[in-house]
Amino acid sequence: MPREIDLFSLLVPSLLPILAVCVLIFIGLDLVLAKFNFYNFTWHPSLFRVALFAAMFSGTSLLFWK
Repeated sequence: MPREIDLFSLLVPSLLPILAVCVLIFIGLDLVLAKFNFYNFTWHPSLFRVALFAAMFSGTSLLFWK
C-alpha cells in the first residue's frame, strides 16, 4: 500500500480511508450493541467502546498495510 494517496490533488495518508471505514462500521456496531443492551454486561462501557474501536482499527490497518 502506498504511504500517501492522491485525492483530488491532495496527498492524504493511506490510513485515512481505513479510519473512515472503521468509524462507519463502529457506529453501526455500536448502535446494534446498544439496542441489545450489551453494554449492561460490561464493566466500563466507554472503555469498552474505545478498546473495541482500537482493536477494529489496528486489526484492519494491519490487514491492509504491506
